[in-house]
Amino acid sequence: MAKKTILDFREMKKLGEKITYVVAYDAHTAARAEEAGIEMILIGDSVEMSIYGKKNTLSATMNKMITHAEAVRLGAPNTFIVGDMPFGSYEKSNRKAILNARRFYERASVDAVKLEGGIGMAKRIKAIVNAKMNVMGHIGLTPQTASEFKAQGRTAEDAMKIIEDALAVEKAGAFAVLVEAVPPEVTEIMTKTLEIPVLSIGAGPFCDGQLLLEIDLLGRGVVFKPKFVKVFAMQPLADITRQAFQKYVKEVKAGTFPDIEKHCYKMIDGELEKLTNRLHKTTKHH
Repeated sequence: MAKKTILDFREMKKLGEKITYVVAYDAHTAARAEEAGIEMILIGDSVEMSIYGKKNTLSATMNKMITHAEAVRLGAPNTFIVGDMPFGSYEKSNRKAILNARRFYERASVDAVKLEGGIGMAKRIKAIVNAKMNVMGHIGLTPQTASEFKAQGRTAEDAMKIIEDALAVEKAGAFAVLVEAVPPEVTEIMTKTLEIPVLSIGAGPFCDGQLLLEIDLLGRGVVFKPKFVKVFAMQPLADITRQAFQKYVKEVKAGTFPDIEKHCYKMIDGELEKLTNRLHKTTKHH
């Protein structure tokens, strides 16, 4: 599969072909996503909750994000990869935003970075783009600054603010915008208005593409379950994992694992006898 480009995503929007986008954190999951034809992977700061069990994303660091981005790139060399700029890595100044975005590019060979915020972060987006790096915006519910998980844009006034954020992100030079937890009536307007792809995470079917966390769509674990999450695995991986561990415990306790024939390495013929003789001589000597 050839890696998609920003021009490809624009063309997909024009043709009405949906963009598939997932959040992944490790090489093996990224490899399975690439094999399935997923076109874009985000290394999300949600790694703090999904992998490390934290209550929010705020403790994510650039070093941790880059480590996971390196793993994802190794697993999916032919997929468009987006690095999520963690809290505190871009808000303070254009210089800091550019330096941290460049770290993603240099260390993990990402194809773009993502940062949260609309009008308030337009200067940061523009600065990174001017430094010759690609940026995806993120508006609507922005987890780094939200005090609670709550749908956004449900009134005309709030919806207008989100649309204005989207326009500001586009004007600043972002190649796409991710919209989170916003009613589909709002994102339908946004998708028709913007020239850049509008991607949804809990923002309805009218966007140009969809994003879900791999931990959610696989049913691999439950941090919390927003309304927009759907498990696509035939059986949630959390159940499969638990059942496998239970079977492992049972067989170890019963002594049926490991099987001497199936799971063990054997000594070369005649070597056991040599070992026994050497041990016998050693024991006799002492």
